[in-house]
Amino acid sequence: MKAYQQKLGIKLWAEADRPREKLLLNGRRHLTDAELIAILIGSGNKEESAVDLSKRILSHYHNNLSKLGKVSVQDLEKFRGIGEAKAIAIVAALELGRRRKDSLEDDVKVINSSAGSFDILRPVFADLNHEEFWILMLNQANYVIGKQMISKGGMAGTVADPKMIFKVALEHNAAYLILAHNHPSGNLKPSAEDLQITKKLVEAGNMLNLPVLDHLIITNRLYLSFADQGLI
Repeated sequence: MKAYQQKLGIKLWAEADRPREKLLLNGRRHLTDAELIAILIGSGNKEESAVDLSKRILSHYHNNLSKLGKVSVQDLEKFRGIGEAKAIAIVAALELGRRRKDSLEDDVKVINSSAGSFDILRPVFADLNHEEFWILMLNQANYVIGKQMISKGGMAGTVADPKMIFKVALEHNAAYLILAHNHPSGNLKPSAEDLQITKKLVEAGNMLNLPVLDHLIITNRLYLSFADQGLI
């Protein structure tokens, strides 16, 4: 009969090997992804330490933090030892990481190209499995003075209401607009609806002396610029 092998809890490890103590002694950069997640969840289950459980979760998502960042609380609760509170802690930590990157991107304030627009807007659309429509508002010197979500849809699409778009832009005293929405499918090709709404918004912007400079379709890693493609 096979002897039962009891897990060795983190509290019984050498102090230097415990994630919290390791962070205090050596700094956060010396911890693995699994050890950082273990600090978030605090404990494992009867068979696994917090680190072992974290390794299993990461392995399930191919050790890819980007993939882990897309999962829901309900997805994480499927792992034994992960209840609602622990799942929320993981999701919240990954969202903070995303927002930190977003705030760093916001340091780049002047837009001189579609690549500059993409750098600022990419964190907004990171890991979404539904479509959202956003606007980037610029002043006369092409400095970003604000960005705002206009609408949120499903997998198939979202609605861009011209009245809402220009109301928000005028309230911010914007001089120029850049439109953006994502394609969760990863397909960068503009749909007939994308082309139609862009034409409508460009015409409305010209009438209001609030030009639409570009419209970006964004996926997790790539983008298509209507201006670069000669579609505006």
